[in-house]
Amino acid sequence: MAGFDLDAPEGEPTPTDLLSSLTLENWETEKLDWAHIEKCREVGVERFQKAVADIMAELEGMIADGKNVHFAHTMAGGIPKAKVFLVIANRIYKGRGARHMSSQVLLDSDLGKLILQNFDEVSANTFRHLIEGSAAIRARIEKSGGQVRYSAYGYHGTGILIGDEYRWQTYTNYTQGYAKMKLEAIAEEAFAAGIKATVFNCPEIRTNSSDVFAGIELPLLPLLKALKKENGGARAEKVWADCQNLLVEGATIDDVLQKITDFQASDVMIPFYDFNNWPMPNSQGQSDITIGTSAEIAQMHKDSKALISDYLSVLVVEATGALIFGEVADPSAPVLWLNHDMVARQINSAG
Repeated sequence: MAGFDLDAPEGEPTPTDLLSSLTLENWETEKLDWAHIEKCREVGVERFQKAVADIMAELEGMIADGKNVHFAHTMAGGIPKAKVFLVIANRIYKGRGARHMSSQVLLDSDLGKLILQNFDEVSANTFRHLIEGSAAIRARIEKSGGQVRYSAYGYHGTGILIGDEYRWQTYTNYTQGYAKMKLEAIAEEAFAAGIKATVFNCPEIRTNSSDVFAGIELPLLPLLKALKKENGGARAEKVWADCQNLLVEGATIDDVLQKITDFQASDVMIPFYDFNNWPMPNSQGQSDITIGTSAEIAQMHKDSKALISDYLSVLVVEATGALIFGEVADPSAPVLWLNHDMVARQINSAG
């Protein structure tokens, strides 16, 4: 377990305990005891570092000299278990109209600051602990002729087809994105020191945990166009046919993609495709169009539990896994983007 939301010095309250007094009426103004929270963070970090050390001691006897070793970092998450946050999250990520809430309001509150700290510990700092905690194994392996690599699964937006070109975009407001940027910085620092550590920024997929972010699956759908653009042939045709079969009678893939095109081309969304302006808070208009488009496309399916985005998510996971393992032997940079052109070519080649 990473993060410090359930950690505290012996006999003292955990950060999660402190959040139990927050209500919908007071959470924006309630202040937290940051000196105490720092003590909790230190306890959590020490606990995690000890766990890494214990694991490395076990691995020491299992990995022979001269072997090649790949450490894969897959840590993510870190939302404290606070009842009030469930309501807030629903309003920020799923709220339209009068139910909409600005993500910036959360980030400006003490609750938001705590969540960001915990995200940093879970999604980013654990990568540093992994790299530092495996230093002895790395030194032994490299001295005996082997190589050591580190990969981390990132998300900081993706290049997808917007019009006829691949352009960066991201889900707004992906609160964990701040921690993912720190994860990238840790990889850059390690890479500069001669350690081959690489964050692979992977495309959006739809999962049980990502479902809280209504509309996060929308950037998946232009992958259908990318499959054809990247010389898909029979493989692309099969994927299109399979996805067509998921839609209700009278609805077509082209209808779905037209909704995406309209969404991307809207005056509301265009400012959000500027990488230099990220991170941006959500807005009423952006939330309304994102959540609304997501709902409209979901209604075009025969079964709400069998969506095109589910089908494509499986393909993306398989493709990104292959791309990561293919690249990690000789990574060209500490931060790499697995954009839809690369993913589409990998899916087509696997067909």
